[in-house]
Amino acid sequence: MRIFTAALATETNTFSPICIDRRAFEASLYAPPGKHPETPTLCTAPITVGRRVAAERGWRLIEGTAAWADPAGLVNRVTYETLRDEILGQLRAAQPVDAVVLGLHGAMVADGYEDTEGDLLARVREIVGPDVLVCAELDPHSHLTGSRVAAADFFVFFKEFPHTDFVDRAEDLWRIAVDTLEGRVRPVMSVFDCRMIDVFPTSREPMRSFVDKLVRIEKEDPEVLSLSVVHGFMAGDVPEMGTKMVVVTNARPAKGQELARNLGLELFAKRGMFRMPEIDARQAVAEAIAAPVGPVVIADMWDNPGGGTAGDATVVLQELLASGVTDAAIGTIWDPMAVRICMAAGEGAEIPLRFGAKSAPGTGNPIDGIVNVVRLVRNAEMRFGESLAPFGDAAHIRYRGIDIILNSTRAQGFDPSLFSVMGIDPRSKKVLVIKSTNHFYASFSKIAAKILYCSAGSPYPNDPTRTPYRRARRDIWPIASDPHTKRGAA
Repeated sequence: MRIFTAALATETNTFSPICIDRRAFEASLYAPPGKHPETPTLCTAPITVGRRVAAERGWRLIEGTAAWADPAGLVNRVTYETLRDEILGQLRAAQPVDAVVLGLHGAMVADGYEDTEGDLLARVREIVGPDVLVCAELDPHSHLTGSRVAAADFFVFFKEFPHTDFVDRAEDLWRIAVDTLEGRVRPVMSVFDCRMIDVFPTSREPMRSFVDKLVRIEKEDPEVLSLSVVHGFMAGDVPEMGTKMVVVTNARPAKGQELARNLGLELFAKRGMFRMPEIDARQAVAEAIAAPVGPVVIADMWDNPGGGTAGDATVVLQELLASGVTDAAIGTIWDPMAVRICMAAGEGAEIPLRFGAKSAPGTGNPIDGIVNVVRLVRNAEMRFGESLAPFGDAAHIRYRGIDIILNSTRAQGFDPSLFSVMGIDPRSKKVLVIKSTNHFYASFSKIAAKILYCSAGSPYPNDPTRTPYRRARRDIWPIASDPHTKRGAA
C-alpha cells in the first residue's frame, strides 16, 4: 500500500484582529516532507501514528508538508494557497496512492475561502479520483460543511475537551483506514445537524457522561466504527457554523443516520447546561484571596489565544493590583515589543515598561511601571500532553510583587511547565492566572486547590445572541429559541 499523509491546520477567530501569514505557521510548526518531529502537534498526530502503522505493515508512507499555526484571525490568502498547493503538488507527485490520511483542524478561514478544509479536500478528491480512501482527523471546535462530507470517506474528531486524546483519535483514524484498505469494513459517514452552538467541556457533567456513552457504544456495537461530536466554533463567522453529530458505520447508513439523530437530539436537549460557571474578575480575585490554601487557578477564559485572541488582556492583573495581591503569577501576557525591551535590558535589570492591552478594545489598559527583569528564555516551550507548545522568546518580570510572563508567540496556558520553565514554582503561589478556556484543566487540576473560570473583558465573542455575525446562520440555538420545533428535524 502507498499512503499519502500531510497536515494543514489553524483555528480562525474571524473577529480577531491578528491575521495569520506564513511566519505564523513557521513560528508554530512548519515541517517539510519527512521533517516532522517524532512528537506530534495537536493536528499532526496522523503523521506520527501513521509512521508506526505503515512500518508495522510494510506499507509505504509518503509524507507531505505539515503546517500548524496557533489560532488567530484571518489567514492570508497567498499563505493558504501556497501551503495548499504545496501539499497538493506533493500528492500529485506521489501518485498512485491507495489512501490519503490528513491532519486538519476544521475552523480555518482564509481571505477568499470561507471553507478552506472543504476546498482542500475537494481538490484532493479531484486528484485521486472517487475510489481512493480519503479521511482526516479534526478538532471538534470546527465547522462540518457539506463540501467536506462530500469529498471524504470519513472523519474522526477529538472526543475530549481539553484535547488530551488527539493521539488516541489518530489511532482510531488509522484503525478504520487499515480495516478499510484490507477489506474488513466499508465506512459510511452519517451527520445530524444539532442546530445549536455551545461550549462542551468534557471535564465536567453533563458532557463527561455523554462522551463516556459514545465510547461505550463504539465498544459494544461492532457496526459502529466511530462517534464524534463536532462542537462548532462560535468565533467563526461562517454560514455552516454549529454543532453536528457524526456517526461512522460499517456500511449501515440508515442505522448511522438514526443513531446520529438520536444522539444529536439528546445533546440538544441539554443545551445551556454544558458551560462552566463563569464569574467576573472582581469576584474571581476576591474568591482567590479568601481561599485558605493555594494555588488558586484563575482561568482568564475568554482571553484565550487558543481561541484566536491576542492573550494580552490585563483586566485580571489590574484587579489583582487593585486588591493588593502579591503572591501571584500571570501566565501569560502577549507583548513581543515588551519582550524585546526586556531582552535588551538583560536579566536583573530594573526598567520602566509599558506592557499588555494593545490588541483590541475590551482587554483592559496597558500597564505602566518600573519592573524587574527576573529571567529571559529564548524559544520557550511548555508541555501539552505528548507534545510541546512553543510560546516564543519570553520574559519573566516582577511588578509590584506579582510575577508576570511576557511572551512573543501567542499560546494558551496548557501546563504548569509554562511557569517552571520561566523560573516560577507554580505550586508555591497563592494565585495562578492563565489564559485558557479549558485546555489547562488536565494538567493544572493536579496542582490546583481551587479553579475559577473568569469572564473578564470582551476580547472573545462568547455570547452568540449578541455577537455581530454577518455570515453565520440564524436557525440555531441560542440565536433561535427552538429551531427543531420551528423547522423540523434534519
